[in-house]
Amino acid sequence: MKVLVTDPIADAGIQRLRAAGHDVETAYDVEGEALLDAVADANALIVRSGTEVTDEVLDAANDLVIVGRAGIGVDNIDIDAATEHGVIVANAPEGNVRAAAEHTVAMTFATARSIPQAHVRLRGGEWAKGEFLGTELNGKTLGIVGLGRVGQEVAKRLGSLGMNLVAFDPYISEERADQLGADLADDLEACLDQADLITIHTPLTPETENMIGEDELATLGGGYVVNCARGGIIDEPALAEAVENGQLKGAAIDVFAEEPVDQDNPLLDVDDVIVTPHLGASTEAAQENVATATADQVLAAFRGEPVMNALNAPSMDESAFPRVRPYIDLAETAGKIAVQLFDDRVEEVEISYEGEIAEEELDLVTASALKGCFEPLEWQVNAVNAPRIADERGIDVTEKKSRSSEDFQSLVTVTVRNGDDEVSVCGTQFAGEDPRIVRIDGYRVDAIPHGHMLVARNDDVPGVIGFIGSTLGDHGVNIAAMFNARETIGGEALSVYNLDDPPSDEVFDAILDDERIIDVSYISLNGAAEDDE
Repeated sequence: MKVLVTDPIADAGIQRLRAAGHDVETAYDVEGEALLDAVADANALIVRSGTEVTDEVLDAANDLVIVGRAGIGVDNIDIDAATEHGVIVANAPEGNVRAAAEHTVAMTFATARSIPQAHVRLRGGEWAKGEFLGTELNGKTLGIVGLGRVGQEVAKRLGSLGMNLVAFDPYISEERADQLGADLADDLEACLDQADLITIHTPLTPETENMIGEDELATLGGGYVVNCARGGIIDEPALAEAVENGQLKGAAIDVFAEEPVDQDNPLLDVDDVIVTPHLGASTEAAQENVATATADQVLAAFRGEPVMNALNAPSMDESAFPRVRPYIDLAETAGKIAVQLFDDRVEEVEISYEGEIAEEELDLVTASALKGCFEPLEWQVNAVNAPRIADERGIDVTEKKSRSSEDFQSLVTVTVRNGDDEVSVCGTQFAGEDPRIVRIDGYRVDAIPHGHMLVARNDDVPGVIGFIGSTLGDHGVNIAAMFNARETIGGEALSVYNLDDPPSDEVFDAILDDERIIDVSYISLNGAAEDDE
């Protein structure tokens, strides 16, 4: 597999990919047509904040499996376009959490005590001791805007130094805020109104862009602002003016709406605004951590395993994957069989889980079942874009769980419907990861889901199985295995045949010509292509 790295990352990440046998190409600072050419045959793309991964870039990369962001922020990646193309987008949120939190704390003290300003004055020959009257943080209230990973680490550090904590985050529970010793504000204004100093830890989204402007800064009046998250969250001219006119005591900014920052940016001209060039993740340990974490996610994607920090694809806890992994392929196979047996337009897909499997996190299994349903329809689909394809095509998707199962330890059932017509296929795993299809529309079978399969419905009368076998033999098609079931004696029966080769149209015509045959269907599954080679 080819991995294209277009922004510098620590060598440890590159070496991990090469050690796994993959071709790693570095092409720093490419853009425009050069980027489109470079990504054309790439299977993975690793970026930081410098590369814009647009719809045009994704459209040029037909073989792309994953875009790995070596860091947290992904505002330079068009995630919706990636999902449309079936490309996983994953970041590395843990690798630089500590570094970002520590830089936030450092910037907090720096602005509260005017450390950089005093340093510059002293280096210039001035002993300006009387001109710098700092603010002690002990007993002051810290407003944390965004109580995610970095925000929580900042809360732990500054809370332990005697600061009172108030947080605004609509996606955090009050219980978690209590664990961190923070009061959870109902809205941003309430948080700013209580705070003496705020730190910002939210992603840049349409909702958070310019979230803190003139009115919000006025509410904070007399305090400090620290932003080591993402540029564009704060209205930069408004912040410069608020510090310049004394409405705020100071600010410390590590990130900017445009980077590298334009020298005309008003924040650079205000003495009480401390600025650093996006150094939040710039520690040796953080860079190595995000590089290796990103490499690990690329490797997982190549192996077809869950990508733990995928932003647009189902993921799961690493410890749960071994229990769920066998059912990923099983659900996809059941979906393929169901849709190939269903001779109608699919309007609804239902995936049900019974027994022990129902206790697991199953988003990835459900996505795989949808992939199985849609792939035989020749839609460009994978587990990343399958849920979106269902939504775009108006297909209702239902997931059901039951911890009880009458006959099996775990059972996965995929049902496709259109009005009153439906086909259901049930599968389970026997010991030793031995997948079996155990029911088709209520008929109890024990079929091996692999390669070329023939499914026949017929009257339950003597000689039918022999007739089908003879017909296949007459046309040179060998039967590898056969499974039979019936609803009642003399009613209808269903049989499943594993074949060494796909049956021809002549085989179908000969079988269907017998009045005892109700219908017959050919199923092509994983392994069929290899069998034909």
